Amino acid sequence: MVTRDVTIRNNVGLHARPATFFIQRANSYKASIWVEKDDRRVNAKSLLGVLSLGVVKDMTVTLIADGPDEENALEGLAELIDSAFED
Repeated sequence: MVTRDVTIRNNVGLHARPATFFIQRANSYKASIWVEKDDRRVNAKSLLGVLSLGVVKDMTVTLIADGPDEENALEGLAELIDSAFED
């Protein structure tokens, strides 16, 4: 299991369109992936779960991955977030 803290930099946070890009990328990996904010952890492959966190610009969340491609999963998701979802 690996974790990484990332800061959301795009203007709308993880809402609608960016969240869709995020879960599509998460679903491309075999690892189980979660997003954690405060004391809540949700499945990163679930649109409803990700939207329920209410992540806005400049918030830091923790990505957690466990599985055969966990390192690649976190790297890919962090790159997407760092690009402000303009990947």
